[in-house]
Amino acid sequence: QVQLVESGGGLVQAGGSLRLSCAASGRTFSSYDMNWYRQAPGKEREFVAASSWSGGSTYYADSEKGRFTSTRENTRNTVYLQMNSLIPEDTAIYYCNFVGIHSKRFEDYWGQGTQVTISS
Repeated sequence: QVQLVESGGGLVQAGGSLRLSCAASGRTFSSYDMNWYRQAPGKEREFVAASSWSGGSTYYADSEKGRFTSTRENTRNTVYLQMNSLIPEDTAIYYCNFVGIHSKRFEDYWGQGTQVTISS
């Protein structure tokens, strides 16, 4: 059974850093895109970052460019989100999302989320 587990969230002051991790089990995900989304209270879930399955391309939302870095470690089925220069507006539940094709079927997996709170 496929399972994605996020960790690394917490409470930090503005200007601080956090590193989120998302570890997957139950399958090899080296050919999957690994993405990050977040959802702030009262708002819709929004895109944060995407790491292509080849590892050659990573995309970020405009508000995260230059502050967040997403990397993946395929041998560990893990994707990381390094978040620097955090601001209160980054407060949200952060979710990882793996997307790919397995046995000719589209698959879309989500983690349970990890809370990130930035104090001013």
